Amino acid sequence: MTVLVAGTTMMAGAGAALAVTSWPAPAPAAAGHLPGAPVRRSPAASAAGADSTGQAPVPAATHRAATRKRARHPRPAATVSPAAAPPVYQNPLRDVTGLIPERVDMGADFGGTGPVYALGDAVITNATGDSAGWPGGGWITYQLTSGPAKGLQVYVAEDVQPAVTVGQHVTSGTVIAQMSNRGDGIETGWAMADGASAESQLADAGGISGGGPFPTEVGLNFDALLVTLGVPAAPNYGAAGYGTLPAAYPASWASLRQ
Repeated sequence: MTVLVAGTTMMAGAGAALAVTSWPAPAPAAAGHLPGAPVRRSPAASAAGADSTGQAPVPAATHRAATRKRARHPRPAATVSPAAAPPVYQNPLRDVTGLIPERVDMGADFGGTGPVYALGDAVITNATGDSAGWPGGGWITYQLTSGPAKGLQVYVAEDVQPAVTVGQHVTSGTVIAQMSNRGDGIETGWAMADGASAESQLADAGGISGGGPFPTEVGLNFDALLVTLGVPAAPNYGAAGYGTLPAAYPASWASLRQ
């Protein structure tokens, strides 16, 4: 005899009982639903857009937002602007302490103490602290190799000691001399083409030497360059000049204004 009891088959025979475990019965179907029959969605589920499993789909807007997040491209690297080119000339007296603009004569005179720089790229053509022709003995000249005054010579004289040697290549960041305050101050301006003395002493500039009359046109032109670079103007900066300005010198320095 075989008896089924709660998923267990009991077999009796020959006075012995044997218990055999059977496969578990399938889970009962949902109320009102037969196995294999299609799921009927309720009106509320249909209105909510549920799929055949009864799960509501992800709203389209949410799906698009998630897709955009996944498809977001990395930001391009920030572009770096090229560094601005350094100015062709710079204020050569920018670090002088107690700078005092004095008169314009053959060049421009100043009082104060501290380093004197080259105007720009140049080659040193004279460098001595023991010149008999200038008070204080300093005489330094350099020939500019770039910018609107390329090829012209600049002098720095009187109470200066050179910090460079002849033939040395310098820039606007090179200290060419140390200026002292020994009573004479310094004079700086346009030098002759051979670096022998001030340009104003040549015939084409009026032949004006240390006796005047002042200010010279050559000296006013050099002071105008310094003023453009930020140096305070001399007291006689606006006065009428004597002599002439040779054709080799730019008449205006407006192109150097920043």
